[in-house]
Amino acid sequence: MHIAQGVFKAINVNKCTKAGGTFVFWVADWFALMNDKMGGDLDKIKIVGKYLIEVWKAGGMDMSHVKFLWSSDEISAHAKEYWGQALDIARRSTLARIKKCCQIMGRKEDTLTAAQILYPIMQCTDIFFLKADICQLGVDQRKVNMLARDYCDSAGIKAKPVILSHHMLYGLKAGQSKMSKSDPDSAIFMEDSAEDVERKIRNAYCPTKPESASKVAEDDEMHLVKDDLMNPCLDYLRYILFAVEGYTFKAGDKVYTTPGPCSLDAHLPHVGFCANS
Repeated sequence: MHIAQGVFKAINVNKCTKAGGTFVFWVADWFALMNDKMGGDLDKIKIVGKYLIEVWKAGGMDMSHVKFLWSSDEISAHAKEYWGQALDIARRSTLARIKKCCQIMGRKEDTLTAAQILYPIMQCTDIFFLKADICQLGVDQRKVNMLARDYCDSAGIKAKPVILSHHMLYGLKAGQSKMSKSDPDSAIFMEDSAEDVERKIRNAYCPTKPESASKVAEDDEMHLVKDDLMNPCLDYLRYILFAVEGYTFKAGDKVYTTPGPCSLDAHLPHVGFCANS
């Protein structure tokens, strides 16, 4: 699990619960099965799911207003309701639209399995099945979110789902719009040692001025605001470290109490990051 899923998820959940909400986690074990995680072994997938919950606890997530629902259990227990909704979404959606939503899985069309075609349909179904007041998802899920809202128009549903999208943390290499589990040096993992973290930060892409268009993120839909600098060091400062109340960042002989001024000294985070790690 990388820090975008671990620490950053804990930060976002805590913001929601601190504001008075109850956060419902949809533990997507069946979705992992459809995406052939852990070799398609559901028992192993469930073990990993339980591990992730423990990582979130260790990462500072306030569990007092959090509950976890396993997709395999809930869908099986409410099969008629769930699959009826899924079929209605499927019959009102074109195959072309569903294939576009499959891009969030990082799959090309010619490698998609039939199960993976079901993936976005079920994701969309989840939004209605859970009856959440607010759906909190990464902005990389935007296409599925829009599918859900457009489905409301088609089905005559007036109360469209409210989507709260969070930022996607950059990968450590140039032009990476998010961290990649398949590239260990593109991400900081919850299991990394202090030495690993320091090495990765020292080697991280840390530009001082905007790069040419060829080096920016490959998918503009991955982020909520335009950021020509795409500096992962500054990104982690803003969204991870400065999320801690009262945090002070030191870089060389400079001290920062807010993230904004750091962008003016983009070459300094390597020094300060390692000193504060």
